[in-house]
Amino acid sequence: MRTCFLFLLASAAWAQPTPTPTPNRSLLILSKVDRTLAIVDPSSLAVLARVPVGEDPHEVVVTADGRTAYASNTGSGRFHQLSVVDLVGQKPLPAVDTGAFLGPHGLAMVDGKIWFTAQGSMAVARYDPARGVIDQVLGTGQERTHMLRVRADQKWLVATNVDSGSLSFFENVLIPPPVTPMGYVMPGAKPELGWRHTIVPVEKGVEGFDLSPDGRELWTATPQSGHVFVMDRVAQKVVATLSDLVLGVNRVKFTLDGKRVLISSARTGELVVFDAASRREQARIPLGKGATEILLDPEDPRAFVACTPDHRVAVVDLVKLTVTGYVEAGGRPDGMAWAVRP
Repeated sequence: MRTCFLFLLASAAWAQPTPTPTPNRSLLILSKVDRTLAIVDPSSLAVLARVPVGEDPHEVVVTADGRTAYASNTGSGRFHQLSVVDLVGQKPLPAVDTGAFLGPHGLAMVDGKIWFTAQGSMAVARYDPARGVIDQVLGTGQERTHMLRVRADQKWLVATNVDSGSLSFFENVLIPPPVTPMGYVMPGAKPELGWRHTIVPVEKGVEGFDLSPDGRELWTATPQSGHVFVMDRVAQKVVATLSDLVLGVNRVKFTLDGKRVLISSARTGELVVFDAASRREQARIPLGKGATEILLDPEDPRAFVACTPDHRVAVVDLVKLTVTGYVEAGGRPDGMAWAVRP
């Protein structure tokens, strides 16, 4: 009997499918319904593994070595967690507790540190994985601080504040020493590096945005009105409001060459293509019931667009402006990222 049992146990173990190793270059897609991170082969579009990432995952970023992913668990501004995934081992790691910084959403991985928006705390914060601490906090004082971009040298960053209808521009600059009530600067006082915060009103609901490759021009939009705004990032002001409306706009993305701007609509399910120079609409590509997150492929002229209500991700050829395939990554796909191991 014991021999038979051991034989059955060995047979069961042998019958277990061998996990497909994570390739050196993989596409990551979050599923809100399944609460998983799908690891996808970008060539075959096959899902190789699904790793649990906790409740209500929204955005995802990856370390420079391509081995670890961090996903924000937002919970309508109530949660305080960043889920962590070992991409090589295809398993969850202990999550990061963001403490009082509630509703982490927008993410940026810069120089090994994770910047995130804290929707429920009106702030942007930075987490240092090496030390396991939050080492930087910038208050916005604005409602639902949502999406985020951080310059590579961390000298400036931009965030959208959805419910306040504004953008927050932070610049790391030399701040002059304070003047005393007597009207003079204390002897020996010197300028110190600090963050200068500028709030630019745009329109209530402003959410998705992107910067041109040179970092000088910013496009953003509001889903309710469908207005698309062009901003001068350096002057920190709106310089144009486009005549072409994109109702239900969700995300905005410059192509890698900066010649086009892609805008997804969660209401119409279209990917709208604009010429960046003329600021005129070029095409509308139907994708499904709703289109949200956009991720560009740096090695191929294509875009991956999450069709959240359709429970799949569309692959769009940016030369022919046609849909060439779909990725079945799980229910209500959202945040996406590339993981590349050297």
